[in-house]
Amino acid sequence: MKQSLPVFVDSDVVVSSLLSSSGAAFFCINNPALKPVISDVSYKELTMVVERLGINQHALDDLVHRKFNVIRLNTTLKRVKEQYGRYVTDQNDAHIIAGAMRAKTKFLISYNLKHFKIDRIKSDFDLLLLTPARFLQYLRSS
Repeated sequence: MKQSLPVFVDSDVVVSSLLSSSGAAFFCINNPALKPVISDVSYKELTMVVERLGINQHALDDLVHRKFNVIRLNTTLKRVKEQYGRYVTDQNDAHIIAGAMRAKTKFLISYNLKHFKIDRIKSDFDLLLLTPARFLQYLRSS
């Protein structure tokens, strides 16, 4: 059996997959060839977002348990911001780059491309940052 390709997934993609079963985010997360990854920091962020949006917490927990690999960053948020802050436009998103690096993925999937310094990330880490739809196109073409 072929091993699943790990992809780091931003919180917005996870939330989108919970809200719609017909969008690109849903298809990325449920693609059997992929292994979605989030960090423990992303998971904490997700629990706050689903509560704020009135999404069932059990639905999030079930999805994460069934589909995701949750990795621990094993560092402080201060250190994450120091190390990865230059790759984001909002320091609070530095943990996403840290998670992708810790998980050793080659892909970061997000709808919030404007929050990231895409060229710098690609140059320094050889990490491709794509929207869910672009990522699906990439998979079809490779």
